[in-house]
Amino acid sequence: MPRAVHSPAYRRFLKHLRAAREDAGLTQVGVARSLRKHQSWVSKSESGERRLDPVEFHALARLYGVPLDDFFDG
Repeated sequence: MPRAVHSPAYRRFLKHLRAAREDAGLTQVGVARSLRKHQSWVSKSESGERRLDPVEFHALARLYGVPLDDFFDG
């Protein structure tokens, strides 16, 4: 299956997403347990294999303790 193509801005968003989790000291398994999701959901969200909807994104930002604006450049 071909890999999804994402804009440079979305790729930067994904890097910020993973970094926020790591900075919060959380593993993908820990995030999944907190949100009652599977670890694969977290992995696919961070890799861009699946896109986050706004409600999911907000839940992750709250869990990580990061303001929404911090995930975006400029």
